[in-house]
Amino acid sequence: MTSTRLPDSLIPTLPGSAYTDPGIFAQEQEHIFEMMWFCVARSSDLATPGAFRTVDVGRESILVTRARDTSIRAYFNVCRHRGARLCTDEAGEVRRAFQCPYHAWTYDLDGKLVAAPNLTRMPDVGRTEYGLVGVAAREWLGYVWVCLAENPPSFEKDVIGAVVERLGDVESIEHYDIANLSVGRRIVYDVKANWKLIVENFMECYHCATIHPELTEVLPEFADGYAAQYYVGHGAQFGAEVRGFTVDGSAGLDRIPGVSEDQDRRYYAITVKPQVFVNLVPDHVIFHRMYPMAHDRTVVECDWLYLPHVVASGKDVRRSVELFDRVNRQDFEACERTQPGMSSRLYAKGGVLVPSEHHIGAFHAWVNERLGTRRPE
Repeated sequence: MTSTRLPDSLIPTLPGSAYTDPGIFAQEQEHIFEMMWFCVARSSDLATPGAFRTVDVGRESILVTRARDTSIRAYFNVCRHRGARLCTDEAGEVRRAFQCPYHAWTYDLDGKLVAAPNLTRMPDVGRTEYGLVGVAAREWLGYVWVCLAENPPSFEKDVIGAVVERLGDVESIEHYDIANLSVGRRIVYDVKANWKLIVENFMECYHCATIHPELTEVLPEFADGYAAQYYVGHGAQFGAEVRGFTVDGSAGLDRIPGVSEDQDRRYYAITVKPQVFVNLVPDHVIFHRMYPMAHDRTVVECDWLYLPHVVASGKDVRRSVELFDRVNRQDFEACERTQPGMSSRLYAKGGVLVPSEHHIGAFHAWVNERLGTRRPE
């Protein structure tokens, strides 16, 4: 069967199977989500020793908590005795230890085995050796990141480096003091689409004029089809009559003090592979983290972050939340509309990217490289 050469304006996408094959999703779990730094929680959700959250990372359930010395800890959520799930709640708090509900093996916040029925009669059982198995964990931007790899990749290169690649330097994001902002609103979306469709959608704005009328009113340049991420260091400028990043263009809330004059009245978007989106505007930050659950399902947790006194005072954040909540719902509806087409025979070899989407080709190449596959000719 002969193939037709694509026009120079178009480049190929991934094939449809990349979005529909459970086997490919299993490879992504193993080689991407379980091998890279993965953002799992807002640090403030684990504010005190004993606060915990359980999160699915790839094929594993991970228990994240804060130890008595206030350091963050992460463990495989598996009892060392017979493999029972240690914590079944998504979040909660324990006073001093985690106890398996099956046989009562008990572990302190540092993961050490501290008690079990008849444990004193088994002096050869090492309390540390048979403690919980930890995974790498650290905090940045006020979020907890974990990595399941035995030898984690460089956080500075993979995570902080993604910000530098987008903004040109790390100082630009430090101006927003994200770690010290407060969560004003959190919305969780259950999206019936492959995680890569969501990443691709976030990276481009070819669709903005079609499905984002509110966003293009605030950011008129997005109507031209080029997303802010297409250019290193570029922030999309607010419209001349727009006063704030709100659904109606009305004034926003108190500006984050560190935001520079050059960053004022601009929107910046950052993708940190594999599952984080950061959106920066002068008075708040919108932070997405994705949890790929299946080849055709992704849970997205989205935080709107404001200055602490804005949240504490009960100021009305609804207009700023509504703008990106609408954008999210419009985007996710588009992804859900696309997912069924990925299994069509017409999409077996994939689709095409227009010039304003060519940077998505680099994302596709990255996925192929992680999986050890190559783009079909």
